Amino acid sequence: MKDYTGDKIRNVAIVGHGGAGTTSVTEALLYRSGAINRMCKVEDGTTTTDYEPEEIKRQVSVNATLAPVEWRDTKINFIDTPGFADFVAEVKGAFRAVDSALIVVSATAGVQVGTEQCWKLAEEANLPRIIFVNKMDRENADFLTILENLRAKFGKRVLPLQLPLGKEDNFAGLIDLFKMKAYRGNGNGSDEIDIPEEYMETAKEAREKMIESAVEADDDCMMRYLEGEDISDEEIMQCLIKGIRQAIIFPMICGSAYKNIGLGRLMNAIIDYTYPAILNDYVVIDKATGEKIVRDANAPMAALVFKTTSDPFVGRLSFVRVFSGTIKSDSVIYNSRREEEERIGNLFSMRGKTQLPMKEVVAGGIGVVAKLQYTFTGDTLCDKNSQVEFPPIEFPLPMYTRAIFSKKKGDEDKIMSSLNRLMDEDPTIIVTKNHITKETLISGMGDQHIEIIMERMKRKFGVEADLRAPAIEYRETIRGSAEVEGKYKKQSGGHGQYGHVVIKMEPLPPGGGFEFVDKIFGGAVPRQYIPAVEKGMNEALEKGILAGYRVVDMRITLLDGSYHTVDSSEMAFKTASNIAFKKAMEQSKPVLLEPIYSLNVTCADSMMGDVIGDLNSKRGHILGMQSIEDGMSIVSAQVPYAEITEYAVDLRAITQGLGTFEMKFDHYEDVPAKIAEKIIADRKKEE
Repeated sequence: MKDYTGDKIRNVAIVGHGGAGTTSVTEALLYRSGAINRMCKVEDGTTTTDYEPEEIKRQVSVNATLAPVEWRDTKINFIDTPGFADFVAEVKGAFRAVDSALIVVSATAGVQVGTEQCWKLAEEANLPRIIFVNKMDRENADFLTILENLRAKFGKRVLPLQLPLGKEDNFAGLIDLFKMKAYRGNGNGSDEIDIPEEYMETAKEAREKMIESAVEADDDCMMRYLEGEDISDEEIMQCLIKGIRQAIIFPMICGSAYKNIGLGRLMNAIIDYTYPAILNDYVVIDKATGEKIVRDANAPMAALVFKTTSDPFVGRLSFVRVFSGTIKSDSVIYNSRREEEERIGNLFSMRGKTQLPMKEVVAGGIGVVAKLQYTFTGDTLCDKNSQVEFPPIEFPLPMYTRAIFSKKKGDEDKIMSSLNRLMDEDPTIIVTKNHITKETLISGMGDQHIEIIMERMKRKFGVEADLRAPAIEYRETIRGSAEVEGKYKKQSGGHGQYGHVVIKMEPLPPGGGFEFVDKIFGGAVPRQYIPAVEKGMNEALEKGILAGYRVVDMRITLLDGSYHTVDSSEMAFKTASNIAFKKAMEQSKPVLLEPIYSLNVTCADSMMGDVIGDLNSKRGHILGMQSIEDGMSIVSAQVPYAEITEYAVDLRAITQGLGTFEMKFDHYEDVPAKIAEKIIADRKKEE
């Protein structure tokens, strides 16, 4: 591949709902541009961008994969992204590296859940969008129906620049509304024909609407148009370019990846309408002042690491978008976030898993650096004499948690080491240790996400593990009080054992923890044995009498006791304390507590009833509802954690994947009596 300057580079993320054909479109673009000499199919597991075993097995994209092509003396860095919500972090990372998004929509399915999610993310990133209606050759493909569907979801700014020539099996090419010409097949100049008579009236109407929408992007042209003045084709084109780059016009074009129709004209549209990579200013934080500043491509070197992966042969690979300056091989750069210098070895681009050598990555370019020592996703690489930092990539919080157990004894350290390396690649994985339940917990975006992490761990590091639902951290407490004695007396030749205490047990308010009060007077229990009494109580707290869970929120007062000058010992008083604790708890109305989590669920207004109904069925307490933008609302609730360990899966089913949620621990509450009975019975069976 040739070296290109930033004005000859375009960076485009290819996004869409899973199954719309993002990978097939990427493969067709690679083939149409001559980057590959054979177009492969997802079903065969041989496409350029879906090369990981997990992707081949499931026939879905899991990773954002770089796929550069050359077209019209321009380099287009395509990034093929996953279409399923579990892998949204890959899309968010890619969106920080590109200057525009290509939204792939199925001509048979129209706007789907993933389409809306990608659109929303592109809107948040303020990216220009081109809509490519794929699968125009399929049965029931209908361009005008899809246009209505898109406008219903995204507004009238969706503007068709082409019409299909033929339908379904007879789909044979495109009608260009700007040039008012038709193009058969893959759209080479030799395939240009006059628009067939049966399409002429529809094409004229569509062109008029295109002009009306285009001139709205320029006040001067719009006034002249409204006054009846003719607007030249050159001016119309400039209006289109302006509207598209400002994300106020979203061009809609069509084709078929399978039949290789429309791909060349799609790349023409990307080159003609979207920003050259160096034209976009960017925002960074000045490390010296802490202030946000706007810089352009002429500023000192600054680059963002938007993705990290590991190669079994090369090691860690850092995918870098350079916004200004140049990164050269065999040079030293500065990681401003880690405050460490990094040595750059070889530079290359990647097409799927194939490395393409590069001497340097210029402003606007995307490259890959191997074996950086301190650098991870989201880090900034910059000139040490002009230190800046990019705002962090805001990855979504994990929503699904499993407990992970090694299949082989002694593999625990290997599992933690493997997971730490996988966390370097995927910022949406979080691994924690629960010291109460003694479980290692892995959290991700959903069940499929976690399954793939397990498969990668086995493939890359040879470690296997089992997953289970995490243990619920139940607690026990009391609702009454009692005054009891505990006596331990044992005689077995030689010195015996004697300890005797009288205690009062009473409840504390929620969150009160444990208090031990010493009210011994007159030496009924010698001072040297009182720490043993307190220690005995603390040990007893670890295992309550109902189901063996930790006991909380109580006060124990040591009132009285007795001792033997020869037979008393610390051990005897500790044992006596245990006896007294259990006896007192039995008489103090013990109850089981469960963790209650605050849950904020974001969903479409139309789905709110289903979400609330589901939360009610999970013993949830609805706190309120709040309308936000674009027909979306947030439902706030408090729900027992035991009911929502699978909530990521449940919510996806209820909302067709559109719902999201955040949750955090709030407090403990009494478990309802019938449920408590079952928990206690199950716990006793386990023991």
